Amino acid sequence: MPEPPAFASQFVSVPHRDHTAELGMWLFIATEVLLFGGLLLAYFVYRHAFPQSFAEGSRHTDILIGTINTAILLTSSFLVAWAVEVFSPATVRIVTWLLVGAACLGLVFIALKGIEYSGEYDERLVPGVDFQFGGPLANGVQLFFIFYFVATAIHAVHMLIGICLLLVLAIIGRRAPTTRHHAALHSAALYWHFVDVVWIFLFALIYLPGRASS
Repeated sequence: MPEPPAFASQFVSVPHRDHTAELGMWLFIATEVLLFGGLLLAYFVYRHAFPQSFAEGSRHTDILIGTINTAILLTSSFLVAWAVEVFSPATVRIVTWLLVGAACLGLVFIALKGIEYSGEYDERLVPGVDFQFGGPLANGVQLFFIFYFVATAIHAVHMLIGICLLLVLAIIGRRAPTTRHHAALHSAALYWHFVDVVWIFLFALIYLPGRASS
């Protein structure tokens, strides 16, 4: 029985297939940039309108958890980049553990974010649920936390998708790694790095302004 071709008929070669997959991921990331770009634009508009309120809201975020989560994501990005760099049939075990390690760090990030959400719920800082913040800055602070919860929740969803991708690739690649798996890993790595870069922007905009001005 003849072996199936390494690439589908619409591709002229394996490199063409891999480059097409990478281009597809870049196009997807471009659409995600539009999504997060819209959120960031809204943030800057309202921060300009309510600068003191946004600074006050920022001071009520948990800078410790935010900093730890930033370090966690930077470390996970390093692990994923390392996995892409050393990928080969001879390093299947290493690549698998690197991907699992990055996914586990992602889960730690989600868990810490859940703890942070719980603390903010206890402080009655969740708009539309039980928001109570006294003083003349209350409306602006509520706008800040609307952005905070919407942006970080969307980011968390992207994190969960990335975690699933890494675990699936770790399982599939462990069986019989091929150039197709390497191309898929490279695309997943681009997605993971993008999610990490988004978090760096969110960290700077959410956790630092009020403290930098205090």
